[in-house]
Amino acid sequence: MNLPPIVRWATGIRWQWKVFIPVIAVLLLSLAAIAEVVYKLEVPNPHWVILGALAAAVLLCFILLSVLLVLVEQPLEDLMCTIARVRRDDLAARVEFAKRTDDIGKLGRQFNEMIEQLEHNRIVIEELHRRDMGRAEHLATLGELAAGLAHEIRNPLAGIAGVVDVMAKELPPNSPSRAVLGDVQNEVLRIQSILNDLLSYARPRPPTFHPADLNTTIEQAILMARQQVRTRPVKVLFTPNTSMPPVCHDPALLQQVVLNLVMNGIQAITGEGKVEVAIAREDPNVLITVKDTGKGISPDALSKIFKPFFTTRKEGTGLGLSLASGIVQSHGGTIEALSILGQGTQFRIQMPIVRPKSGS
Repeated sequence: MNLPPIVRWATGIRWQWKVFIPVIAVLLLSLAAIAEVVYKLEVPNPHWVILGALAAAVLLCFILLSVLLVLVEQPLEDLMCTIARVRRDDLAARVEFAKRTDDIGKLGRQFNEMIEQLEHNRIVIEELHRRDMGRAEHLATLGELAAGLAHEIRNPLAGIAGVVDVMAKELPPNSPSRAVLGDVQNEVLRIQSILNDLLSYARPRPPTFHPADLNTTIEQAILMARQQVRTRPVKVLFTPNTSMPPVCHDPALLQQVVLNLVMNGIQAITGEGKVEVAIAREDPNVLITVKDTGKGISPDALSKIFKPFFTTRKEGTGLGLSLASGIVQSHGGTIEALSILGQGTQFRIQMPIVRPKSGS
């Protein structure tokens, strides 16, 4: 904002001069008025009267300066010294004038309370940081362990799957063991799925971003979900948004997220029901919603569903939603869940249509 030169000059003057300039001006005007009155009344020895008035004015200025020094100057110096100590990370610093009972003392007490709050907040932040670092190291160790175990298990598991396939081909068509082999094959596939989730969580693939049709990405996930529920009375509905511009995303990873959410919705439905997927443009973001008519999630569990290894299903690994959350975050987006017991669950994904440039 452009200020007049006189205002800019005044803002650069120390507060002491701002106080004394008006006082001195008033005193000078008063002395001039006294001198004029003295000379008009022809008072004897007018010079002594004027000198006495001048001495009284100087004494008044001295008293005023002393009072201001005690009331204002010393607290200001104390405040500036304390602020300098706080800048040097000395949060034990406090102002001494907080003991006063006037408004300046109240200001000092409020300043000290602010520093105490800063000190408390720093302690809390350091403790949270220490816990987060410990948790991050713990999860990193678990991730490496999970990756190693997954690699060690996958090779013999592939051998088991091959042996089971051979046995299935050699068994007679009417052999009762065929049903058992089918169960074994299903369990092998389930273990392979768990291992894949473990590997994806331990060593996630970095996303490859490029503008693509979000409708196509979601339609592919819907198609795979429909293939798995052909024998169940559950409808998976999706109406493409033809006004949606190309969205910068990794189609394979986002397809994995949508498929996971849709399958969770399907598994939450015990009889007839439906899972609805929709996308909407909310500039500068896109909103993806996945809503089911399942049994819903309890409030206690709802706050934990994105944590690794937490699951409400006996057959779940507890990694699907954690992986989905990580993928959405890597896209610069957010994911949240809304649920009411007995009425279903809705997942909401918000992510930017255009990926921000790095460093912006």
